Amino acid sequence: MIERVAYLSMHTSPLMQPGVGNAGGMNVYIDELARTMVGRGVAVDVFTRRTDPGQPDVVDVIDGYRVFHTDAGPPTPAPISDMVDWVHEFAEGVIAVLEPDPPDVVHSHYWLSGSAGLIVKRKLGIPLANSFHTLGRVKDLAKRSDETPESEARIAAELEVIAESDCVVAATPLEAQELMEHYGADPTRLCTSPPGIDHTVFSPGDRADARKSVGWAPERIHAVFAGRIQPLKGVDVALEAAAMIAARVPGFRLSVIGGASGPSGDSEVERLTERASLPDLDGVVDFHSPVPHRELAEYYRAADVVMLPSRSESFGLVAAEAQSCGVPVVASRVGGLEHVVADGRSGILVDGWEPSDHAEAVISIITDPDLASRLSAGALRWSERFSWDSTANRFLELYEGAVHRAERG
Repeated sequence: MIERVAYLSMHTSPLMQPGVGNAGGMNVYIDELARTMVGRGVAVDVFTRRTDPGQPDVVDVIDGYRVFHTDAGPPTPAPISDMVDWVHEFAEGVIAVLEPDPPDVVHSHYWLSGSAGLIVKRKLGIPLANSFHTLGRVKDLAKRSDETPESEARIAAELEVIAESDCVVAATPLEAQELMEHYGADPTRLCTSPPGIDHTVFSPGDRADARKSVGWAPERIHAVFAGRIQPLKGVDVALEAAAMIAARVPGFRLSVIGGASGPSGDSEVERLTERASLPDLDGVVDFHSPVPHRELAEYYRAADVVMLPSRSESFGLVAAEAQSCGVPVVASRVGGLEHVVADGRSGILVDGWEPSDHAEAVISIITDPDLASRLSAGALRWSERFSWDSTANRFLELYEGAVHRAERG
């Protein structure tokens, strides 16, 4: 029986607010999973890199769920590219804590933590599960032409982690297929387990009340983009689509909720802000700073539609949570979004990133009350398949399997 697990999240902490810097859906994933595991009687220790000298060594989030701030490089925020050189230092810090009383399983998140997880596994002989959340080779296939390809160090690390992990976790069957096609992953050590949704937070509500709560004009038509601002997320596509929608649908407004992320995040924000200042988007686009994760539910409830024109998504937690609030989603037909959004039933999937195609999908919803109502009801039904309880059940099975596999050698 699994009694204790260690989660490695070197580059970002579950204590950080999603939507800016390195914090996104993965932060929510780890935090929600840890809380659910504790509810099952499994103790969870999360290890993340110290980014401020004033951070305590250990934070007791709730009874049974602790976050360890581990020294690796200078205690300041840093780009992921710098952290490659600190993986061994981070792993040694984890080992120092775990060696006297090892957990049953180490579960690393993202390729940096996966590399650290391999060091921990080799030193302590603990089974290793790894969730990548994004894959370098898959991101390169869909990147915008002005983006820099993923580093050779990342691809090499991903290959090594895939080859040596006891269990490689894919969020969807499509991600499992990508792991096999692009990395030659052993199918016998691939495990599929989607993230969940907290349905007590992300639930339907009165749209007029929600708009009053977030300060939106009740008479306008509102679309939301929520997430980190970087080329990968396709905010540029959303803005171009918004200009086309506003030209045909009076009163349309797009709210972008999130902050700069990644090496080109700041320049992307600057570029998008300049674009939004042009006459065809005057009064159409509103940029919001990131809000606490649970507060996003009120913004979803206030919206007529949520836009996710991502170029790559391993899952798409925003889409799942928005649908759980009864809001239709218009998303790119990529990665996990094909699994999260039921095309024609809970939202509309769009092939490619042509703004006019995304605009047409949004217009079809906001100008047809019957379609909007049908998709809203379908979104609620579809979202029921995603729950943290189901995710925890699956992971406990996967952890048990990894332990047995390691015992057999």
